[in-house]
Amino acid sequence: MQHIFSTGKTLLFVVLIYLISSGVLIGQSQRDKLNFIIIFADDLGYGDLGVYGHPTIRTPNLDRMAMEGQKWTNFYVGASVCTPSRAALLTGRLPVRSGMASNHSRVLFPDSHNGIPASEITLAEQLKQVGYATACIGKWHLGHNPQYLPTNNGFDYYYGIPYSNDMDNVVLAQGGMGYMDFWKSEDRKNTESFNVPLMRNTEIIERPANQHTITGRYTDEAIRFIKENEQEPFFLYLAHSLPHVPLFASEKFEGKSPRGIYGDVVEEIDEGIGRILTTLKETGLDENTIVIFTSDNGPWLIMNEEGGSAGLLREGKGSTWEGGMREPCIFWSPGNISPGIVTELGTTMDLFVTFSNLAGVEVPADRVMDGMDLSPVLLEGESGPRETVFFYRGTDLFAVRMGDFKAHFITQGGYNPQREVHDTPLLYNLAIDPSEKYDVSGQHPDIIEKIREVIRSHEANLVRGPDQLKDRG
Repeated sequence: MQHIFSTGKTLLFVVLIYLISSGVLIGQSQRDKLNFIIIFADDLGYGDLGVYGHPTIRTPNLDRMAMEGQKWTNFYVGASVCTPSRAALLTGRLPVRSGMASNHSRVLFPDSHNGIPASEITLAEQLKQVGYATACIGKWHLGHNPQYLPTNNGFDYYYGIPYSNDMDNVVLAQGGMGYMDFWKSEDRKNTESFNVPLMRNTEIIERPANQHTITGRYTDEAIRFIKENEQEPFFLYLAHSLPHVPLFASEKFEGKSPRGIYGDVVEEIDEGIGRILTTLKETGLDENTIVIFTSDNGPWLIMNEEGGSAGLLREGKGSTWEGGMREPCIFWSPGNISPGIVTELGTTMDLFVTFSNLAGVEVPADRVMDGMDLSPVLLEGESGPRETVFFYRGTDLFAVRMGDFKAHFITQGGYNPQREVHDTPLLYNLAIDPSEKYDVSGQHPDIIEKIREVIRSHEANLVRGPDQLKDRG
């Protein structure tokens, strides 16, 4: 009898522990956890959305997201080109630490040998620890070989193109045409000029990918994933391949925007975002889902009218001027995020720490993290924790922002080989001069010295990871 009673107490104890851990007894089920959706455009500029001032590109869904959520005006990415920027977002670390930044090759290519190191912890791996379903849909660009694909880096599901949509260029591979000559030719308008693979998990399912329909198919896959995971927390990373050049739109959108093909592409992305928001509302997931929209870097200005606009910001993709790394950013979560315009500093690296804290998973303590927790700003309307932003080009630190001031120690155009090193750095007050026109270094030597001290502190614990981008062929 005593044995039966003891066994019963043990069983009851086990059941209680299970109920507590599953959230039943404290009103916190897996279903109640916040979901996270990051929508990442490619080469979209600060000035390319209606809500950020573009006069002819119509983005009603993103505009509505901004009105119902938060529009951030001082939000940065971790680099001004694709691969290091994406590494920064998913690891919460400057790409120089992971080796996903290089002075030899700025991004990964189809003949690159390496990719994101196994030692790095991605946001997907982080959230998997507390039961999140995870999916990467769209452009990856962190390594196309099997060990580097999303399915080996925390994502349950992958559907997309593993690198940039202009790679595997058939016409250039055949020779007889220079790079810029190609972009002036009609061949650039042919989706079959780019032999890029469309993958599902680790299998190539279409090659070349039909890029006219790729935006819509990404949206379809995103909606399917959301509906399949209504009853469990999920993390969806939707990384559009566009508006990176070459530009392709579906029949429904092609020729419809006053801004031309670039506008067609952006407006199709916006329509897809509207469909995703509608799905969240129809499934009742809108009140426990945070959706973020931003872009990987600034506009590809050398592509002229087929590239985007940085608005009032200087320069674009490839540079450490504001136009290369300051991006539109919208946070949306009805009932959770207080609507408004946020002028606090933020970066894509902050998403790792913010989502980790909101999901209840400890931030890794065995490495330097560059992200910060933005949840007090998002949920409580408090001031942000970030005071500095570092602007790397490859493995070289070009500039630092501290508060309103930004100091440029090295300057170089996005696609200009000539760089200039400044013994006295150029200094701009971005609150007054976001276009970086008026050098005020002579008026603020004290600010420059404070920024130098920030750099000394930063470099004291900086360990550069082995270069993952240089090995090709």
